[in-house]
Amino acid sequence: MIWLTWRQFRTQARVAAAALAAIAVYLVYLGSRIRDDYKGVLGCRPSDCGTTRHNFDESYTGPLMIAGLLLLAAPALIGMFWGAPLITREVEERTDRLVWNQSLTRTRWLVTKLVVLALVSAAVTGLFSLLLTWNATRYDQFIGNRFGALNFASRNVVPLGYAVFAFVLGTVIGLVVRRTLVAMALTLAVFAVVQLLVPTLVREHLMTPVTATVAFDEVTPSRSDLLAVNDRGATIIGYTMAGTWSLTDEAKVLNADGTPYTSQQATACDKSSPTGGVACMARQNLHFSYTYQPADRYWPFQWIELCMYLAVTLLLAAFGLWWIRRRSG
Repeated sequence: MIWLTWRQFRTQARVAAAALAAIAVYLVYLGSRIRDDYKGVLGCRPSDCGTTRHNFDESYTGPLMIAGLLLLAAPALIGMFWGAPLITREVEERTDRLVWNQSLTRTRWLVTKLVVLALVSAAVTGLFSLLLTWNATRYDQFIGNRFGALNFASRNVVPLGYAVFAFVLGTVIGLVVRRTLVAMALTLAVFAVVQLLVPTLVREHLMTPVTATVAFDEVTPSRSDLLAVNDRGATIIGYTMAGTWSLTDEAKVLNADGTPYTSQQATACDKSSPTGGVACMARQNLHFSYTYQPADRYWPFQWIELCMYLAVTLLLAAFGLWWIRRRSG
């Protein structure tokens, strides 16, 4: 049965191997360049560091973003072109009656297909993820945002869960709808919805966030998108502590006694230069509340999300086995 599965799958395997080889060559080349240029960032002179860091960011943000998006697309393609046609092809070519009426049971046939091809899906995506993770290591250290939606989903172990889930999802949808094009479209739609919902609604709740009180200092504005000062006081927008996953979009600046920072205080500080204004605020013992996921939770988040996808995959596989036995009844 394993040999038959390979025979039916060998064309897709060769295409995947060729694509992965081409991607590997490019990523190894790009990774070598990133490592060489990163040495220049670490050894830059203070007067040149701003330009050097800007050039490094500009040179590699685009290529790594494209590679990350391609890795995210890989599981969707696996679900559409490997999973969805797995059973619908047999049904549309009328070979299902021959295959499912041999001494080999439908259940064993499906289990073998799922296990073998799910492992291949995980291997292909895992190799891609390994290459990209190695490639982007120095860039990720430079950016310091491993929890970013694209960075998190295209590094290390979670892509394996996406690939296995997408393959089994496509297979089960094909088993139910029994039409290849419909199954492919539904697989893409469902997988896309899941990939949008998990980062936005689920991931941040995998572990209880930490809320801390952060002192306002002269470095605070550089870690924020905007420091807005108006008649209602001061608001910090987009503050991010290095290495953490910020869950605070904006925070009110408060005095030491917990009262809001007033416009009168802001006006007094605004009389000086912009740099002096920030220094003036820093001397007033101000603080704000910051909710985040700590940097050391990165790997727990990776493993939790991987296990979550694998658990859903097992449930889908169990449903598929139940469905195929039900059809034999």
